[in-house]
Amino acid sequence: MNRRKIIEERVFRILSAIATYSLVATLAFIIILIFVKGFNALSWDMVVKTPKGGYYYGGEGGVLNAIVGSLYISIGAILIAALIGIPAALYINVHLARYKRTQNAIRYILDALWGVPSIVYGAFGFALMLFLGMNASLLAGIITVALLILPIVVRTFDEVLCTIPKGLHEATLALGSTRAEMAFKIIFKQGFPGLITALLLAFGRGIGDAASVLFTAGYTDLIPTNLDEPAATLPLAIFFQLSSPIPEVRERAFAAAAILTIIILIISLIARFLSKMYSKTNLK
Repeated sequence: MNRRKIIEERVFRILSAIATYSLVATLAFIIILIFVKGFNALSWDMVVKTPKGGYYYGGEGGVLNAIVGSLYISIGAILIAALIGIPAALYINVHLARYKRTQNAIRYILDALWGVPSIVYGAFGFALMLFLGMNASLLAGIITVALLILPIVVRTFDEVLCTIPKGLHEATLALGSTRAEMAFKIIFKQGFPGLITALLLAFGRGIGDAASVLFTAGYTDLIPTNLDEPAATLPLAIFFQLSSPIPEVRERAFAAAAILTIIILIISLIARFLSKMYSKTNLK
């Protein structure tokens, strides 16, 4: 019997190791392929210059307009999603703690919204844009992406808050705190590292999505200076360049994809650093 358990343990460990290393290898292969295909076109000019005349036919310039536009849209969307999503997640876990059916219904709706394809959000954003009389602009893109990532922020932060011991809730209330004080002074602080993860996931989804901004943000070779101006994004720049029949332009698409990957990795490292710093500060 013991020998059978040992064999089962070894088989399970081997299968788990294969699954883990296969996942890591697949991710590494994707990143390496992007950088190899875009290496020849990857240059400093791509990062610091906007497209010049004939850029999409092999002319000079870069994708600075798309880099700035992507950051504008994703950061603006994160701010809106955080302003709405953080209180919503706290409300679900603090004020609705006694109403399990309501909690489960809200979570089911949020899960369904998380699974809705981004093109649906793009179509909704386009319809909303027409209803409000707005043009394709930076503001329209921010609103649409905010709607796209809002379920991600709420549900991810909600799952983190669910791991906080219920005894902490009861002890805080027993000391005379109101539910609002408990939510923002105790529960929020306990779940802050998880909030960083939620915002990071939402940021990665927002900055890498093309369908939601295709009809709402528009596209321009210029850097937007106002919210009512169109904005380019890196996913759309990659899409347009990959559609070109010119090999040099397609190489630039892979270079733009490499730049997008680097931006996400940098944001991820910064977020994890801030999370660790906050955890160390709390321990002190």
